[in-house]
Amino acid sequence: MPDTSGMDLTSPNYTIRRATPEDAAGIAAIYNGYVETTIISFETAPVSVEEMGRRIQDRLASYDWLVAERQGQLIGYAYYGQFRARAAYDHVVESTVYIAKDAVGQGVGRRLYADIIESAQAKGFREILGVIALPNDASEQLHARMGFVLVGRLPRVGYKFGRYIDVSFWQWSLPEAIDNDTPTTRSEETN
Repeated sequence: MPDTSGMDLTSPNYTIRRATPEDAAGIAAIYNGYVETTIISFETAPVSVEEMGRRIQDRLASYDWLVAERQGQLIGYAYYGQFRARAAYDHVVESTVYIAKDAVGQGVGRRLYADIIESAQAKGFREILGVIALPNDASEQLHARMGFVLVGRLPRVGYKFGRYIDVSFWQWSLPEAIDNDTPTTRSEETN
């Protein structure tokens, strides 16, 4: 299970809720800061509010997207979605977490990740993958704290800002899935 020690899960100074397409502007503002100034996202151009709204709506149809909000301002978000299109991967999702620069280090990422893991479990997913552009010590530490295990590294698969970038793959497994290879049946419920 995720390590939530040191987190006050009962009374944070922010709330976690399911995203809506109306959150697109706040999410795009957080995300585009990473797109424009870091290698953390491999997108190379800012994402429009309209496109972000479409992405949110698409994820919510079958998966989940959560936001952290403090005093009416979005301070982070997390979502998961399809890992690959083939049916053999139907039990696997890929997750993502982004935190506003002024909210980093306040436990928001761990809280969002804990809720995303719980959501994925409730929907019947048994494996969650995190893909991290390197170097990114903070993200690797977050994944390790949440119970993810480093399962691989792909050297020089990304290219941004004039350099090649390695990527690490982290995997979280439903605890009972580790000792049981019986396929799980995903819930058809989408909410």
